[in-house]
Amino acid sequence: MPRRLSHVALACIFAAVSTLAHSRDSVFIDELTSPELAANVRGGKTTVLIPIGGTEQSGPHIVLGKHNVRVKILAQKIAESLGNALVAPVVAYVPEGNIDPPSAHMRFAGTISVPAAAFEGVLEGAARSLRAHGFRDIVFLGDHGGYQRSEQVVAARLDREWARSPARVHALTAYYTAAETDFAAALAARGFPKAAIGTHAGLADTSLSLAVDPSLVRQDKLASSRELDASHGVYGDPRGATAALGQLGVDAIVRRSVEAIRAANRR
Repeated sequence: MPRRLSHVALACIFAAVSTLAHSRDSVFIDELTSPELAANVRGGKTTVLIPIGGTEQSGPHIVLGKHNVRVKILAQKIAESLGNALVAPVVAYVPEGNIDPPSAHMRFAGTISVPAAAFEGVLEGAARSLRAHGFRDIVFLGDHGGYQRSEQVVAARLDREWARSPARVHALTAYYTAAETDFAAALAARGFPKAAIGTHAGLADTSLSLAVDPSLVRQDKLASSRELDASHGVYGDPRGATAALGQLGVDAIVRRSVEAIRAANRR
């Protein structure tokens, strides 16, 4: 074998071995085999995070899958910080408004909505499945404000049923609160007005998306104010958004979530 070809072959082998080792160490359940998952649980990883996203419009400058990408990456950071947690697949189909006649985000192309009862059924089924496999702390991480109440309803119902068992379900409001309050306060402390920080697709939302994955944002759309208004699904002013600002939100969400989960686990 020519020397150059042998080097290429060795590089491919090392890359394959590295990928295999990485996948076995992954915190994502769907990247593990069934025996690997069981071994993780036996080894003490009995906390599982259920990341909940959504498929919705976020103006002309943020992709429809923003919540799904964001919550998966943030859940990974939280799980790695905890050290005893794994991450379930992202729940991408959530209540987003009436379908016919359309309301809320359903007024914009690409949004996908399901009834609250169907959404709560998915959360309940996922939690029951994970409990059956040995998880003891099941944590709902919701990246969207519209279904926080549903998370709490399901968690309370299962906790009542499982009161005599070691398993618990946590609707982690700290995750969403950190984004809505801590992050907003950090931006305000840097001189950004509330109207710019916004509530949806504004400065905060866009900066957080840039920090998590820059490909979520069409930055060319931020060059002017055209279509960056409420009639186009934007509540705030995203034009000053940066990944550096968004990192403030990432840090707050991960820190607050880890603190809250550890406190819940001690109870």
